[in-house]
Amino acid sequence: MTPVAVLLWCVAALLGTAVLAVAIIRNPARHLVVYGIALALSLIALGASLASTLADPAGTSTVTLPFGLPWLGAHFRVDALSAFFLVVVNLAGAAASLFGLGYGRHEEAPHRVLPFYPAFLAAMNLVVLADDAFSFLLSWEFMSLASWALVMAQHRDRENVRAGYVYLVMAGFGTLALLLAFGLLSGPGGDYGFAAIRAAGHVPVATALIVLLALVGAGSKAGLVPVHVWLPLAHPAAPSHVSALMSGAMTKVAIYGFIRVVFDLLGEPPWWASMAVLFAGGATALMGVLHAVLQRDLKRLLAYSTIENVGVIFCALGLALAFQASGMRWAAALALTAALFHAFNHSLFKSLLFLGAGAVLAATRERDMERLGGLIRRMPATSLLFLVGAVAISALPPLNGFASEWLTFQAILQSPDLPQWGLKIMVPAIGAVLALSAALAAACFVKAFGITFLGRPRSPAAREANEVDRVSTAAMAALAALCLLAGIFPGVIIDWIAPVTQSLVGARMPVQTGIAWLSIVPIAASRSSYNGLLVFVFVALSASTAAWLIHRLASHRLRRAPAWDCGFVEPSPVTQYTADSFSQPLRRVFGTVAFRAREHVDIPAPGDTRAARMRVDLRDLVWDGIYLNLAQAIGYVADRLNHLQFLTIRRYLSLVFGALVILLMVLAL
Repeated sequence: MTPVAVLLWCVAALLGTAVLAVAIIRNPARHLVVYGIALALSLIALGASLASTLADPAGTSTVTLPFGLPWLGAHFRVDALSAFFLVVVNLAGAAASLFGLGYGRHEEAPHRVLPFYPAFLAAMNLVVLADDAFSFLLSWEFMSLASWALVMAQHRDRENVRAGYVYLVMAGFGTLALLLAFGLLSGPGGDYGFAAIRAAGHVPVATALIVLLALVGAGSKAGLVPVHVWLPLAHPAAPSHVSALMSGAMTKVAIYGFIRVVFDLLGEPPWWASMAVLFAGGATALMGVLHAVLQRDLKRLLAYSTIENVGVIFCALGLALAFQASGMRWAAALALTAALFHAFNHSLFKSLLFLGAGAVLAATRERDMERLGGLIRRMPATSLLFLVGAVAISALPPLNGFASEWLTFQAILQSPDLPQWGLKIMVPAIGAVLALSAALAAACFVKAFGITFLGRPRSPAAREANEVDRVSTAAMAALAALCLLAGIFPGVIIDWIAPVTQSLVGARMPVQTGIAWLSIVPIAASRSSYNGLLVFVFVALSASTAAWLIHRLASHRLRRAPAWDCGFVEPSPVTQYTADSFSQPLRRVFGTVAFRAREHVDIPAPGDTRAARMRVDLRDLVWDGIYLNLAQAIGYVADRLNHLQFLTIRRYLSLVFGALVILLMVLAL
């Protein structure tokens, strides 16, 4: 059986599991059945996708089914690009399903989660498998609706209802942009098959519009600024293992859509199109991490961090476009490898972090970091695994986040060879933005881990928390192990990605697995190299030696004493750093410009026993400047057009005739 046939059967089985979930919804073991089947099917799909990439990396597998558009049918295809993203989707799906076997016991509304969870997995697979525009857009909308239903699982919460509404509006807007992009790609012939679109030519104006529409359509699902506003609302609202899927897998499906349109179907866009992608990526990375560092809600912090990492990936994709348009295919292969590698890495460590947040939520029923703390004693396994994810996302060696971001900076260093002065100036500026974002991301996750897991408990819920079940811990441990392995052996991942870059930009990075000591060399050994294994050995040996010396030379007497503050015993946890106080310096540096941050201090007069209060107001300038004004404009126009429902028949007929004349003129032009 061909890989595409195996994957389609897995999709059919996942849809059948969604129906089964409705039938057994009153069974106490319903979550074990649904998540168990989803886990098995995700592993089968993962094996088929991985086998496709390893057995014949340059090969393709296609199938046409007799439904869809009457003259077209439904085309599905597995090639190097789709196989890579199928691995990403199903690896995240397997981890989330394994976590769900334990976490499912804590779901408050299983009847609103279990039927849509396997459907969501099936939809993401279908998007990546689709080989014609109709199947792609239909699967894309199916993915949006299934994930929207999961976001609305806790529909009695007003914030969740608002998150679902904003998500649905933005999803529709993104689909409209992609529909227009495919309309331009199909040309006057109207052939929506991807094979015909690849063979067609496109005029420069249409090419520019397609790039912008793909950037908006796919970027709205990935979380690209300024079409990101739904993501920090929807991801925290969904159940935690669904949040892991939305952040770790669905955003990668959106990135796949952009790569499929711009790098595969469109051909080679002009060099100036890369500037739009670079600008959007840089703005997204910086705004995402600035929002993240100021959050006190753990899941919302992770959601904004996803926006930052999506920006990093789009910066690398913009570099690949710039190098490809300038004929520097070796540099384009380096930048595209960095983008794909970081997409894979982000799927691993962001899924791990959202699952860790889900474990904290299941144990404490709290997402507010101000009410957590001290969990390292109550939940040691979760604390250690969350720490692995925090180190990985902070791009610290020897974990995987460093390897892919290091490759991105290596691609940035090749920008002086670009012939266009606009790119010569812009790319180093984007590099500076990414460096700042990386530093702020490290500060953000020092805060996230320190406030959540260290110190003393700030609430009874944190004080009485218990470690989660072994199945949930195993899911997090598997992702943590993959983060470590991908960081120690990045050359294996780079060589695995090589067929994708070869098919898209006509070049690949040098073979890495044959280099001595398992180093990675992006261009040449004389220019730069990195060895994750040696860094890991050095870190392990130095840490072990330091621990041995401390225990060997220190006193063996064990002394315990209460915590103290300025020489006085202070048992109250309110004397600790809080999430807001940790981020206060960064808020004062960046917040006044980026968020119009204002501090309002209420200090009672002498003799007044009221407590002093400080309130901080933060504004989302994108929301206020674009969406709020847009909503007001729509409301104004709707009020003005409201009188149309009171027209006479004569006026209605005149209106229809005028609209028909205008449409015929547009068609003639």
